Amino acid sequence: MTGDVVVVGSGPNGLAAAVTLARVGLRVTVLEAQPTVGGGARTLDLGLADGIVHDVCSAVHPMAWASPFFGEFDLAARGVELLTPEVSFAQPLADGRAGLAWRDLDRTVEGLGVDGPAWRDVLGPLVADHERTVQVALSDKRSIPVGLLPHGTKAALHFGLEVVEHGTRAWDRRFSDDVAPALLTGVASHAITPVPSLAAAGTALLLATLAHAGAGWPIPRGGSGAIVAALVADLVAHGGQVVTDHSVRTHADLPPAHCYLFDTTPRAVVEILGDRLPARTRRAFTSFRHGNAAAKVDFVLSGPVPWTVPDVGLAGTVHVGGTRAEMAAAEADVEAGRHAARPTTLVSDPTVVDPGRATGGLRPLWTYAHVPAYSDVDVTEAVTAHIERYAPGFRDVVVASRCVPANRMSEHDANYVGGDIAGGAATLGQMLARPTARLNPYATGRDGVYLCSASTPPGPGVHGLSGWYAARRVLREVFCEPAVPDLSPLPRLTVDDPSI
Repeated sequence: MTGDVVVVGSGPNGLAAAVTLARVGLRVTVLEAQPTVGGGARTLDLGLADGIVHDVCSAVHPMAWASPFFGEFDLAARGVELLTPEVSFAQPLADGRAGLAWRDLDRTVEGLGVDGPAWRDVLGPLVADHERTVQVALSDKRSIPVGLLPHGTKAALHFGLEVVEHGTRAWDRRFSDDVAPALLTGVASHAITPVPSLAAAGTALLLATLAHAGAGWPIPRGGSGAIVAALVADLVAHGGQVVTDHSVRTHADLPPAHCYLFDTTPRAVVEILGDRLPARTRRAFTSFRHGNAAAKVDFVLSGPVPWTVPDVGLAGTVHVGGTRAEMAAAEADVEAGRHAARPTTLVSDPTVVDPGRATGGLRPLWTYAHVPAYSDVDVTEAVTAHIERYAPGFRDVVVASRCVPANRMSEHDANYVGGDIAGGAATLGQMLARPTARLNPYATGRDGVYLCSASTPPGPGVHGLSGWYAARRVLREVFCEPAVPDLSPLPRLTVDDPSI
């Protein structure tokens, strides 16, 4: 199994790196410890009901269409259908009201009443220039994206100012009612970190922008595994291979190669390579912090969730957490190591846009609840009760369920240390300087060894960019290849890449 490149881990970032390198004719092998490929983007039959499949981690993919990598790769041309809900996300409140982030920004503004103009003031400029907003938020955090200057400075400045406002106690300055603040806080909760915070605000602003632009918050037809299947097919078509059931615990488990890329945690690289890494790297990678956790609860339902506000059922994603104050209190509990009585919970019913996911009158429901790191608690009852608060009768449509506590999340993806699905604590420092403040965040200090996971810029999400950015550096630094390969289904000439 000797080759040019070995990639450890087959998540979207590892596969993005592998696809990019295979495109220039390098012999690429991807090693995956699990029996199936895809890391957090797998879709599997969990045995809960015949014919019902669940997404094991990621389920909704605004970053898939927004990612420059997937833009080049062209998922649609490869048969991957991104199905867009009419409502990107929703936030039900206990008094029978709800915030709805429609794809249409104007409709959202109208529905938010007195706070509609504030929503437009915050997000309107970002949505209008969403391509540059994405460039800012999904950059490698070390360089100025090509084309951003000079025309993109306005979008970058607006994004930065809004992050400061909504990441501090000034976050209520614009709002008069409680629906719009709750709606924005629900998006911030994807960071699994206390709110307000700058990292959570950056997450909220990017994801809320994508909700009103492009393909919104789409769900792949058939599940997240469709994205993985397209990546693997391209890799194999260009001579690469994926080897499953191959754990890499020490350097002895690595086949000979000129270059290694790790779609793993920083600590895993240290455990595998040990003193083959510089002492400075070992110290930095070992001290990399993991964050608060998620526990997964998968349900099988006999019908749709009976939301009190029917339009909530149009959303591909529902943030179950109540008001801004309630969500802030729940996240504070988690940060303090306590289980919130009503944990912030993310909910997605893929059949909202993909009725083929239902069979025999049954449908899957995907949920995450925020819990302290390494929690061993089965949160099924807490999640059920919390959804029931906004959807009376939910218990009556539950046919089956399965919980994966936070301390077991790493069993299906070793990167989810203690249930941290974000690849590292979402602090401002670790978002800007992950995994270290090194000028090349993908380098390890050892020639031919790179990190390309969500623990590197731009961070968590199914965007493939960590792998793509790392692979482009590998091409230049290891293989002296100054060109970036074309990723489209029909090969074209490569182009010089002045941005690396």
